Amino acid sequence: MALNTDFNLGPDSDRLFNELLGAHDGLSRDESEQLNAGLILILMNHIGDRETIREAMARARGALDR
Repeated sequence: MALNTDFNLGPDSDRLFNELLGAHDGLSRDESEQLNAGLILILMNHIGDRETIREAMARARGALDR
C-alpha cells in the first residue's frame, strides 16, 4: 500500500482537527501523550501495512523543525 500524502480529509477537515484538539481538553501532558500514542496505535493497526507505516514515520520525523 502506497502512502497517500494528498489531502484526503474532505471539506470538514478543520472541524475534525478541532475535534482532535478537543479530545485533549482537560488532560495533563502525560494523559495527552497517552491519548496520542493510543490513537497512533489504533490507526497503525487500521493501516496494517508495515512499509506504509514506516514511510509515514520517516516523513513525520523528517518534517521536524530542528
